[in-house]
Amino acid sequence: MVVMTLEGNEAAAWGARLARPDVIAAYPITPSTHIPERLSEWIADGIMDSEMILTESEHSALSACVGASATGARVFTATASQGLALMHEILHIASGMRLPIVMAIGNRALSAPINIWCDHQDMMSQRDTGWMQFFAESNQEALDLILIAYKVAEDRRVLLPAMVGLDAFTLTHTFEQVDVPEQEEVDRYLPKYRPVHAFLDPERPITQGPLGTPQHYMEFKYAQYEAMNRAKGVIVEAMEEFGRAFGREYAPLVPFSPGGEIVLVTMGSMSGTARVFVRGARQEGESVSHVKVVAFRPFYHSKLAELLAGAKVVAVVERAFSYGSVGPLAQDVAYAMHRYGIKAKLANFIVGLGGRDVTLRDFSEVLETSKRILKGEEDPGVFWLNVAKEEVLKAEEVIWNA
Repeated sequence: MVVMTLEGNEAAAWGARLARPDVIAAYPITPSTHIPERLSEWIADGIMDSEMILTESEHSALSACVGASATGARVFTATASQGLALMHEILHIASGMRLPIVMAIGNRALSAPINIWCDHQDMMSQRDTGWMQFFAESNQEALDLILIAYKVAEDRRVLLPAMVGLDAFTLTHTFEQVDVPEQEEVDRYLPKYRPVHAFLDPERPITQGPLGTPQHYMEFKYAQYEAMNRAKGVIVEAMEEFGRAFGREYAPLVPFSPGGEIVLVTMGSMSGTARVFVRGARQEGESVSHVKVVAFRPFYHSKLAELLAGAKVVAVVERAFSYGSVGPLAQDVAYAMHRYGIKAKLANFIVGLGGRDVTLRDFSEVLETSKRILKGEEDPGVFWLNVAKEEVLKAEEVIWNA
């Protein structure tokens, strides 16, 4: 193992490189451009034995990945934001054909207005496409989760594609020390991909992705449902094996300072800030805990319920929103609480959209609001933090007067 100082994009590229993909297809988009850029350099220099396909759009990039994966190749790509949105149609095809493609996502806000900075709306908008979804807190996790994603995706019990999200600029363009495993270590953990289902072969012609009539379509979708459910156990196995192989422990849900009356639930890079806040708040006598969500799809509802046992207020802090409802993470947390009888009050805090910093002050406001909810002084609901309401009024006036 070698310690390197890597930006998040390069850490993700190292994860792909160590996985030895046969084919990489990509179209550049900020903030994930450095991932295929670095991979193409390694291929050009003869360091990687992979085929790089440069396409005219993200839609074409994922289409090329589908074709390559259908031949039995191990496939990788990367994108972000509008590029991921453009892939939407093909995302369903990849999962419906049970192709274990792995894709890194530089989590970035969606237009309009145009914004290249971080939030999670891009992956949240694709949460129902049948892809597994993992969120990295750090550059180290970006590398490691790509290897874990391949391990799970290619397991014959699963055979589903996977996304690994890393926050735009907060991770993609900042540098951290990263433990980069030796290739031999990774080869033992992630052997060469051997497809277990029928794949495209000129010597044995078959059809993939044919018409699904009403007599059969629902059975195909049920098979995906079952595969995603089985993935829950396979993810735990893959993470435990990763810990034994590389000494870094992972879990789909990671608790910190359990036992608090108020529990914060987060995903991505803000989780580190949340832990720092909780540590300080506990030292000051506050009854607060934290749960980090690493695997968002599949979602571990029963395990989350175990971690929320004893909580009186659950504060879901997230960088996305489902307009007309509540935040997407809050929806799954609410279901877990209802399904498993957690009687705590649920509050949803929307923060950090479009790259706005998520700070200790934000978590302090989350805690104070949660304490008022606990005392019955405020109703639980949706709270947008750090929003300049007067700017909203100005923007509305521009629309009205246009």
